[in-house]
Amino acid sequence: MDNLLDKSTKTRLAALQGLRLAFSSRTLSEFLLERRLTLTDSLEKCLKKGKGEEQALAGTVLTLLCLQMGSGPEGEEVFRSMKPLLVSVLTDSMASPGARQSCATALGMCCYIAAGDLEVTAECCLYPGGGHPGACCATNPQPAVPGQPGAELGKGHRDISDSPGPFREQHGAELGGSLPCRSGVSWVEEPPGAVGQGGSLLVPCCVASLWWQLCSNRQLSPLQDLGSCLSCLESIFSSPSTSEGSSAPSQHGPLYCSALQSWSLLLTICPPSHIKSILDNGWLRLPPLLASSNVALRILAGETIALIFELAQDMEEDLCHQDTAFLCAQLKVLATESNKYRAKTDRRKQRSIFRDILHFIESGEYQEEAIRFGLECMYLDSWACQRTYQAFKEVLGSGICHHLQNNELLREIFGLGPPLVLDAAALKASKVSRFEKHLYNSAAFKARTKARSRVRDKRADVL
Repeated sequence: MDNLLDKSTKTRLAALQGLRLAFSSRTLSEFLLERRLTLTDSLEKCLKKGKGEEQALAGTVLTLLCLQMGSGPEGEEVFRSMKPLLVSVLTDSMASPGARQSCATALGMCCYIAAGDLEVTAECCLYPGGGHPGACCATNPQPAVPGQPGAELGKGHRDISDSPGPFREQHGAELGGSLPCRSGVSWVEEPPGAVGQGGSLLVPCCVASLWWQLCSNRQLSPLQDLGSCLSCLESIFSSPSTSEGSSAPSQHGPLYCSALQSWSLLLTICPPSHIKSILDNGWLRLPPLLASSNVALRILAGETIALIFELAQDMEEDLCHQDTAFLCAQLKVLATESNKYRAKTDRRKQRSIFRDILHFIESGEYQEEAIRFGLECMYLDSWACQRTYQAFKEVLGSGICHHLQNNELLREIFGLGPPLVLDAAALKASKVSRFEKHLYNSAAFKARTKARSRVRDKRADVL
């Protein structure tokens, strides 16, 4: 950490590489808790004054720092302080592609970590306790009684009971002064039937104003951060050069992939209202990316389209469009492509993934995938889980297994519960001997050979 401020570029690069290795292979949240501000300032200087590789490494270390801090106030503080700089480097066309790619990944991952509980916070903030805003704000809400002060609107008072839309969104800035005073306290009338009954509620304006401030502090800022990050990332991969096929600069392919991956990652935590706007017209920017010359960008575009179809299915929204039939035809071509000018490994990977994408869009079924780490096993049963796992795996590399076992943030995201505590005897008993591994591999090899031989036999019936 001290070497991050060294005058020598080589020394700073070595320090960043050491931090990246340490953060990805170990959990150091307690150690970094008291040093996060110092480390954040050093990374900020590397991003501002560094060039190329130094900026790329600084963005990666910043992502790992947020992952170590978790989704609490500390992680949110790190993200808020570094967000303007990340956006500046990402949108700077003169910066190196590697630095922009790293900042795109850092922007998406840090925003995801800082706003990880956004959906829960939104429901608790907008309708705490499963009720409506007024029911949560009022200490002793009282129904309006005819003849009592506040039951009838006087001259100059505004009737808000028939206002359309959510009460908070339409009149959050006008809480107070809507009804006459009652016992020295201003009251606000909630819309009729808001409590599930016929009458209206009278809520103290002071309590309503306090509730509105809490909602603004807890909810509007994460929503604004999420929206701005989505817009920034979308402006990168939806630029005209990404849809021009082979004419797009090849050095920008990884940048577009990182921006699209971060954008799709943030979609998994978006509130339903924002997802609905994307379902209406935003997803139509993705099909042109399927014609890109970059195989990774084509695959990411296909997986993002499948993710959007999955989100529409969860929201019970119909994603039918006049171009849906053309999209399915395009996916079938990619799932069966055999052009010789593509690399053999690229063709094999593309066909395998697009077969799964096409199968999901046509039938709505996702092929479950099992991830084993240590003594545990995690199942990816949706495109949202798959996108989240791939994003963390790309950042952590080989350290993903260690963090899945010990990092509380990742275990909370994937629903794995608290970390397992195993003694030395249990760990020794869980290990498989070398001879047992040999027997298992031999049996698996024999079964695999038999299965493939049946398929390769020309005399076998082909259905």
